[in-house]
Amino acid sequence: MKKYILSIVVVLCGLLFSTVYLNDKFSAKVFSLFYWKQNNKILLNNTVINTFFKKNPNLKTCQSDVLLLYQSRKYIPIWHTENSLIPLAKELHDKMNSLNEEGITTPIPHKNKLDLIFKKNSTSNLSPTDTELLLSSYYIFYVQHVFYGIDSGNFKPLNWFIPRKTISYKQFLDSILSKPQLLDKDENFQLDQYYKLRTALKKHLEIEKKGDWQPIQTDSTIVEYKLNDSSKTIGQIRHRLTITGDLKQDSKSNVYDNELLAGILHYKKRNGYTLNHQITSSHIYLMNIPIEKHIKTIRANMERCRWISPETTKSEEYIIINIPSYKLIYVKNGKTILESNIFVGKSITETAIFKDSISHIILNPYWNIPKNIVDGELRIAMEKDKNYLNANDMERHNGIIRQKPGKKNPLGQLKFMFPNIYAIYLHDSPSKSLFQSEYRALSHGCINMDKAKELALLLLKNDPEWPIERIENTLKENQETKCILKKKIPIYIGYFTAWVNDSGEIGFYNDIYERDERLINLLNTENKN
Repeated sequence: MKKYILSIVVVLCGLLFSTVYLNDKFSAKVFSLFYWKQNNKILLNNTVINTFFKKNPNLKTCQSDVLLLYQSRKYIPIWHTENSLIPLAKELHDKMNSLNEEGITTPIPHKNKLDLIFKKNSTSNLSPTDTELLLSSYYIFYVQHVFYGIDSGNFKPLNWFIPRKTISYKQFLDSILSKPQLLDKDENFQLDQYYKLRTALKKHLEIEKKGDWQPIQTDSTIVEYKLNDSSKTIGQIRHRLTITGDLKQDSKSNVYDNELLAGILHYKKRNGYTLNHQITSSHIYLMNIPIEKHIKTIRANMERCRWISPETTKSEEYIIINIPSYKLIYVKNGKTILESNIFVGKSITETAIFKDSISHIILNPYWNIPKNIVDGELRIAMEKDKNYLNANDMERHNGIIRQKPGKKNPLGQLKFMFPNIYAIYLHDSPSKSLFQSEYRALSHGCINMDKAKELALLLLKNDPEWPIERIENTLKENQETKCILKKKIPIYIGYFTAWVNDSGEIGFYNDIYERDERLINLLNTENKN
């Protein structure tokens, strides 16, 4: 009889667990109630979670995501094993305590509760359930601020139109549960440039802490310093370049010698200045930017990195244009194949920030003159000179005024087309001398590049229809010709006032459209909320 009863119990248990696995919704509730109640640990459901956020209203922004997270996990706890917290919980606590190193200055809600969880001999009266939900809230808080950034609704005043990356809290959680070290660095969820800027931020925070970033004293009667000049200012510049890493050591000399020259050239190269021997008052002015401002600039650009999908840099080939640095780079198979100086839109005709794909190249392009130029400066010129159009190789065509291909055409010999609503494109320029200027916000919005021909040859390199000889001959004919690319090339037009190169060196660039202050103010506003 006992064996018979035991058999029935075994069968009933088997049926129960079969039902649990066959019915997801039922299994979630049964497993949560059965396992965690039996172990007198944690009970989770929507009511429990909502009650927790009523008690902790400062974490309410995390509520909906925490709910979804537990629903996706069938309400099984994340941070607890049967008897203790998992090691990842301590990793999360450590990362929350070092948010400043991630460029985040947002106050942590109920931080005292978080610290008490990990304090030895703590008097915390948090239940295991509250501890579990508190840690999940901080997980959402951390990912929101470090991996995602400000709300997309605030993008409009920033004029940023590159598509925003998405992030799955569940997917990232699965990733760090498998490899906890990914909480610190995961290039599948964060742009590599972010981590380079984070390293630069750490260095600048250390400089700030040492208090060694003192203003360089200047003499208003001296316009510039040249090789072999001697001055206390020279000694202070030498010391500054040692701090920034442009010089390996500070010899304490006040003479502008060859050692300092090497440091000056290094400083100018990484910051995008003209490579010459002169140290002008404007260079000293830039060196005197307070370290706190550099820190804010790095933080602002770390925020911009949060918006961009890391898949961007995993494409086989792509082009990145950074407006403030006046640079274009063409990357193929992870390597920079071409780098070119550019000039961009003036402050009143800003170049838009967006992503598109180059579909074709036009050799010997016509320039269809925009209506605002025709109605403005061109109309005035035509009123003064009735022969102005003919004298400048211009003509009326289908209701517009256009300039013919040739030496006077401001588009040069090549135009790279990625049709977009901003009427922005990339093209050559006959004004090659302008690319040597340090300030190059000169156009009506389009992007002029120095090495247009080199880029065209690279993009058409493997196209049998366009060997080099045909390209060269076509360019000589001054006949507009379209080349359709076999594969579209992604192009990203971005805005980064601080950027770390492949050698780990940071460059700071002129905030030509005054975007940093707007972003910093927005970040400060969000931090207060």
